[in-house]
Amino acid sequence: MTLRCMLFALFALVLAVPSARANESIKIGSLKAANVGAAFIAKEKGYFAAEGLDVEFSYFESAQPVAVGIAAGSLDFGCTSTSAGMYSLAGQGVLKIVSGMYSEAPGFHNFGIMASLKASAAGLKTYNDLPGHSIAISQVGSPVHYSLALIADKFHLDLKSMRIEPLQGVPQIVSAIEGNQVDSSVTTATAMNPMLLQHKAELVGWIGDDTPWQAAVTLTTAKRIAEKPQSVEAFLRAFKRGAREYHDAFTGPGETRRDGPNAAEVLAILSKYTGQPPEQIKLSVAYVEGDTRVDVNDIYHQIAWFKEQKMLKEDVDPAKVMDMKYVVPLPER
Repeated sequence: MTLRCMLFALFALVLAVPSARANESIKIGSLKAANVGAAFIAKEKGYFAAEGLDVEFSYFESAQPVAVGIAAGSLDFGCTSTSAGMYSLAGQGVLKIVSGMYSEAPGFHNFGIMASLKASAAGLKTYNDLPGHSIAISQVGSPVHYSLALIADKFHLDLKSMRIEPLQGVPQIVSAIEGNQVDSSVTTATAMNPMLLQHKAELVGWIGDDTPWQAAVTLTTAKRIAEKPQSVEAFLRAFKRGAREYHDAFTGPGETRRDGPNAAEVLAILSKYTGQPPEQIKLSVAYVEGDTRVDVNDIYHQIAWFKEQKMLKEDVDPAKVMDMKYVVPLPER
């Protein structure tokens, strides 16, 4: 081989080294639900890959185990609803909120309350009928538990008059409603809509129509922020692109529920990742703020409620559960 050929081969090898470098592998914890759509879009359309991230999803049946998984190191990021468990870990300095994900908002169906056929036939039709009935939730201190508390507060109902049944997961809730083992439940639209369409349950109401709130966020560890800030920034850039596409697919002027030009494409992606048909997912669309901003005031309110319920220690500081280098606050309502 001539010297010129050797130099050319060496130069080609040098050029090849950066492109051969493997992406960083990260695990994202979430529920297998349409409201995680921003992350699914970012994965499907290559936004994570473009940022040098090789993403794998780990699915859970409720929100709190996602926070535990991140804290334990088995997950790198979480796209999940807020919960007492999450705030407890964040209050200890282990976890940090780095962006918003989805919210309860009028016209968008994310969390709802359904009644079993037996209870509905016996008169459980509205929120005002909930006292004296059993209500299935995933876990005590979960986002659906907080949703129920917001409904009780707005309609001046005694939360203590309701028999809360923590069944630990969505499949257990669905089974209990279908078998008339509980009177009602608070759960995700992804789980509810198939039940409603098949006439296996009756709708009581959608949470967001009456009590808007910051239902979900993205999380990572304080350690990752300190040691791998570039990884966090890459994740957020890709996630925000996915959030913008989700927002534009389902949100019209005035932040109202309306399909946009890219709705069919986004529905197909959500169908692929959730295993549900697009026509069902269309009924399960949560509100996603296009810039992934956070309702900071509502985070403070949530933490105050969990403290009142003795689910959090008094020393959990709301200001410290969010990393304000990354969190962009929504303007005050």
